[in-house]
Amino acid sequence: MSKKLVAYFSASGTTKKVAERLAKAAGADLFEIKSAIPYTSADLNWMDKKSRSSVEMSDPYSRPEIAETMPNMADYDTVFIGFPIWWYVAPHIINTFVESYDFSGKTLVSFATSGGSGMGKTVDELRKLCPNADWKAGKLVNGVSDQALAAWAVEFS
Repeated sequence: MSKKLVAYFSASGTTKKVAERLAKAAGADLFEIKSAIPYTSADLNWMDKKSRSSVEMSDPYSRPEIAETMPNMADYDTVFIGFPIWWYVAPHIINTFVESYDFSGKTLVSFATSGGSGMGKTVDELRKLCPNADWKAGKLVNGVSDQALAAWAVEFS
């Protein structure tokens, strides 16, 4: 059996709740991807083109700094990466995360929460940043039951 990790970024707590449930269902360790500078509610105001999140997401090269790294990433074979959908893709802090480690040969599985949009081309975009990993199709997990989450997690055992 492979060693699994659920790494997640959660700006409002929604993705955190799902990540905790997924980690339990998958028998995985849990790691929170935190911004070095925490996001405020003003930073997350997507209706303000000058808000921090809007500025970051409008710059494809933006890589928000992560507060801490996972020291033993090499120990994991499968990494579930969770995040809210921002502007139809993963927040750029997820780009920072996937570019920070050598995921060559590891299985990466994205999962997301969203207030209205689907996963779109999120996995395709992430795959470009880390092409030597075995990326699996992502899953939108809004409203997914514990049983369905567990059944999905088993696919990657």
